[in-house]
Amino acid sequence: MAAVSTNDLKNGMTLNIPEGLFSVVEFQHVKPGKGGAFVRTKLKNVRTGSVIDRTYRADEKLDQAIIDKREMQFLYSDGGAYVFMDNSDYEQMTAERASLGSAANFLKEGDSALLQFYEGEIVGVDLPAAVELTVAQTEPGVQGDRVSGARKPATLETGLTVQVPLFVNPGDKVKVDTRSGEYLTRVGS
Repeated sequence: MAAVSTNDLKNGMTLNIPEGLFSVVEFQHVKPGKGGAFVRTKLKNVRTGSVIDRTYRADEKLDQAIIDKREMQFLYSDGGAYVFMDNSDYEQMTAERASLGSAANFLKEGDSALLQFYEGEIVGVDLPAAVELTVAQTEPGVQGDRVSGARKPATLETGLTVQVPLFVNPGDKVKVDTRSGEYLTRVGS
């Protein structure tokens, strides 16, 4: 593990601190009028997404975690396991649904994702900002029922349930925001 000085922190850098694996969201060097300089940081847990604030002395050494990012294609799910293929060497690997976190709600067969590995363990999944998924089940829209802003639940092909407008029907393709899990728009017609 590489030691990095708090003076050399950069946004996106991953640190292995006693609380776990955290990426640097933002940092600020502070030099008060009296006393020593320090670095104020906001850190995000790469596994859970929780954010913490930490203050370190200037030039304090921290352990930098080297994250290996690999482009993988999701092939299929087998029970609770997801099978991926590495796009560079075509090796297949299996990952448990729990290790993918909320990303599993947005993956369909054939999709590509950037998997983040630390010491052979999946610690994160980078997805596009939005994905297109097919509505598997929802109440059909009724002609004339067009109350502005009204929503109904819809179950998508991945099993994710989102609130959609009344005009969305089973079989429609919808665009969903992967960060918030919210409906964005209907695709095509």
